[in-house]
Amino acid sequence: MNTDYTVLTQAIRHWIAVPQAEESIIASLFEPRHIPANDFFLQAGDVCRHVGFVTQGLLRYYILDDGQEHTYDFSPEQQFTCNYESFLTKTPSTRFIQAIEDTSLLVISYDNLQRLYDRLHEGQKFGRLVAEELFVGMLQKLTSFYKETAEERYDTFLHSFPDLQERVPQYVIASYVGIKPQSLSRIRAQRAGKQY
Repeated sequence: MNTDYTVLTQAIRHWIAVPQAEESIIASLFEPRHIPANDFFLQAGDVCRHVGFVTQGLLRYYILDDGQEHTYDFSPEQQFTCNYESFLTKTPSTRFIQAIEDTSLLVISYDNLQRLYDRLHEGQKFGRLVAEELFVGMLQKLTSFYKETAEERYDTFLHSFPDLQERVPQYVIASYVGIKPQSLSRIRAQRAGKQY
């Protein structure tokens, strides 16, 4: 088993116990994929066919509204990526998942994910715990969007993704916070004690 599969297995062990005998099952069901920077894991209009695990690189999630991009999430290393709405219902996605950097993933198809749930001793538990974590994360993002100020949402970004500030273009961070890039520059300048 190479390093990528080892990191994936460690990530799965965050939720469930994976005996050494089951590591080969995981490796047999995922396959590697590389996405160059600015290319897409998923585009609107396509059906999401895979769940991915980011081993290197960075993805962002966004929707288009009147030609304007609204970024709502990121998947850096050692996180899973998917549009579960499209993946589970097999309907066209309304969202984009784009590589901000050259990105390497291990991906698993819907059918192989079902095999993973069946063949791992705690596979069903893994699926349930991931679904619960996604649900809570979605509710937190929804609450943040409606209840927090721009500065609070920026703090949430810094807390949720502490190493991304230098990797993500400012206009994308501003989109995630829900403000214009100029407003984000003003917040940063005020915190640095500079006149703007």
